[in-house]
Amino acid sequence: MTARTIRGAAAAALAAVLTTGATACSNPSGPAATAADSAVVGIATEPETLSPLLGYGKDGNSKIFDGLLTHDADMKLKPALAEALPEVSADGRMYTYRLRRGVKFSDGEPFTAKDVEFTYRTILDPRTNNASKTELDAIESVTAEAPDRVVFTLKYPYAPFAERTVLPIAPAHVAAGQDVNGGEFTTRPIGTGPYLLAGWSKGEKIAFRANPSYWGGEPAVKKFTMAVIKDDDVRATRLRSGELDAAILPPALARGFAQDKTRTTYAAKTFDYRNVTLPTAHAVTGDTAVRQALDLAVDRRAMVDKLLDGAGKAAYGPVPTDSPWFTPGTERAHDLDLAKRLLDDAGWRPGADGIRVKDGVRASFPLWYTTGDKIRQDHALAFASDAKKAGIEVRTEAGTWEVIEPRMKTDAVLAGGGSPADPDFDQYLLLNSALAGDGFNNMARYDNPAVDRALTDARESGDPAVRKAAYDTVQRELVKNPGYVFLTHIDHLYVVNDKWDGPGTQVEPHDHGLGSGPWWNVEHWKPKQK
Repeated sequence: MTARTIRGAAAAALAAVLTTGATACSNPSGPAATAADSAVVGIATEPETLSPLLGYGKDGNSKIFDGLLTHDADMKLKPALAEALPEVSADGRMYTYRLRRGVKFSDGEPFTAKDVEFTYRTILDPRTNNASKTELDAIESVTAEAPDRVVFTLKYPYAPFAERTVLPIAPAHVAAGQDVNGGEFTTRPIGTGPYLLAGWSKGEKIAFRANPSYWGGEPAVKKFTMAVIKDDDVRATRLRSGELDAAILPPALARGFAQDKTRTTYAAKTFDYRNVTLPTAHAVTGDTAVRQALDLAVDRRAMVDKLLDGAGKAAYGPVPTDSPWFTPGTERAHDLDLAKRLLDDAGWRPGADGIRVKDGVRASFPLWYTTGDKIRQDHALAFASDAKKAGIEVRTEAGTWEVIEPRMKTDAVLAGGGSPADPDFDQYLLLNSALAGDGFNNMARYDNPAVDRALTDARESGDPAVRKAAYDTVQRELVKNPGYVFLTHIDHLYVVNDKWDGPGTQVEPHDHGLGSGPWWNVEHWKPKQK
């Protein structure tokens, strides 16, 4: 297991989970923690859609749907709608899945290979508004060869392809007849998963009820509700009052439950990072010397100690330092003197007020963070403070994503990301110049031909040594020309009522609270025997 379970005073040593997004605060209707067979959890964000064709549940644990494969507690792949792990051809370009028989969608219609073919073909259709479709670029074709057999043929031997098949499968007989981008299926889905959608009040809650004919057995938790509560304090208050059975919390609020004998605190290790985008199009942040100086001026260790209370680690790129994919030697020491020398040598000289100027351009730029997000705010303020010591003015601004997104081409953003499945999952979308300005992909519009080549080499090779060398190149290039200043990797913290057997955590990605959290396996929870 990857979780750390903490009781009592030890919980005070844990830290932060970032409550991202800009959803409205809500009050879940009715008492939450009364029935032994129901669970209500407090989360900070909600999905934009419930359709896997548009990206919902693409990394697993969607509750309504299943993928061909899923992850166990240790993040190892195991069969779900497939009866076994795939058969892979010698050249690594053909994946054959034999499907579990007797599985039905919640409307009673049988699940077959045609549904798998439909799901992947629809996502890859240029008319489908799925921002993650580039994750499936390796697919050349997907073919239902029999009702219980589907074959994927790849353009190249994409090593982590099996990880892509945790993606949920949609029913062709329902979704094929609708507008994929705006049809009823996007808010009223039908799947094969352990739960059925009972209702979705946007900005308030997503309610599920157990699927009595689930192929894996009907869950013991009959009603499962995700209450969307953006505000940390409100979430903690509702947990304390009994309206919630569990919640995602930052450390200062989690400490309030440290002595509570009826609750357990879970800290999940993650690949979740916080970084600052350095837009290429801005006269200041696009300057390589400024980027290098900021990368050296930030005191990452102080951020971990003071902002995260030690529950996290310094980040030097998207790969955590304890991952086998991390490149030793790419750590950056906090070196303010060197940062100043780099700026001096590049012609950025201090003005009368201490802020540097070059060719009439003042070393000043805005840094946006999402309104109400305490951890992002704290990181932004700490980054601005460190930058000022080097003679760079960072003006912090708060706003919703609707305000921030149109400004991302020129304004810096306190952003986040991270995926534990494979380096390709995060780095390709983050750094590939072809995706610059594509929604929230490559937000900084980073453009580095050496990185582009390395990302492609890693993506198209099945040789682990080639892939490792390519990602080493990416990480070394980020030292030379950062494009982003990575600050911290953050542990996620949850407080859960002690009324079930089964809660635990996996290694988590940036997105948390929906597919992640101690309720990732709620369908296997059992009420504790008194």
